[in-house]
Amino acid sequence: MPTDGEPRRGSENRPPVERAPAGDTPATLAVAASGVPYREVRIEPARSAEEAAERQGIALGALLRTIVVRRGDDDYLFVLVPAGRRFDWPKLRAHLGVSRLSLPDADEARDVTGYVRYTITPFGSTRPWPVIADASIVEQPVVAIGGGAHGVNLHLAPADLIAALGAEVVDVTQPEGDAPAG
Repeated sequence: MPTDGEPRRGSENRPPVERAPAGDTPATLAVAASGVPYREVRIEPARSAEEAAERQGIALGALLRTIVVRRGDDDYLFVLVPAGRRFDWPKLRAHLGVSRLSLPDADEARDVTGYVRYTITPFGSTRPWPVIADASIVEQPVVAIGGGAHGVNLHLAPADLIAALGAEVVDVTQPEGDAPAG
């Protein structure tokens, strides 16, 4: 695997592999170990998703939030939701075949992922919970996911993100502003 910033063969138009600078996080170490091409982008904390996307030079829909969802006792999953879209609970419940899901509070989310709120990412989580990626991300040339610390972002091709995380691609969101589904 190249580590000098050169893309791997067949990865034209994908972000180059870059080593994380001093201050590695579990997420940056995990993505580096995964072997997928990525680029680490560090920015000053942003006040909004729009500002964060602009600072990273990506489309708003390419900026992914990682939502931790509780299915039951000691049973969680990560859902990757693009900015500009909102989580659709009925779609997720129908896909999982369950009638009840919930969001853990900040302390519980930290306990099950190893990350504090707003830095949560599946990469380097304390346990490898299942990952569901909203289907809309495949339309993006590059997506950005949190790198495990404030201001640390990992840019990857959607296919590489999905492969590295073993994510299931499912339509689980709707555009913000649409009426909620029943």
